[in-house]
Amino acid sequence: MIASHTRESEAHTTTDHELIQDWVEERGGHPATVKATEEDRQAGILRIDFGPKDEGLDEIGWDEFFRKFDESGLAFLYQDETSDGKLSRFHKFVRRSSAG
Repeated sequence: MIASHTRESEAHTTTDHELIQDWVEERGGHPATVKATEEDRQAGILRIDFGPKDEGLDEIGWDEFFRKFDESGLAFLYQDETSDGKLSRFHKFVRRSSAG
């Protein structure tokens, strides 16, 4: 696991599947892929969809999501809380090599 943080409002970076899934589900999200980037029924560019449903995304299962996540060498950059203490949905995918 890659981790870097000091305050809850600051960003954290992880590759831990369970932590990522818990963070997403706690916020009502689900794993998705951008429809236009799918190839041979395989996930393309990964996204987290919090709704309302985005017509440009296809919902995928966690197993497929994490297979693509690991194959692509990604890490998950996220924030637990906003600076005013509210639950944050801020996140993005970064290359593991640039996650520090």
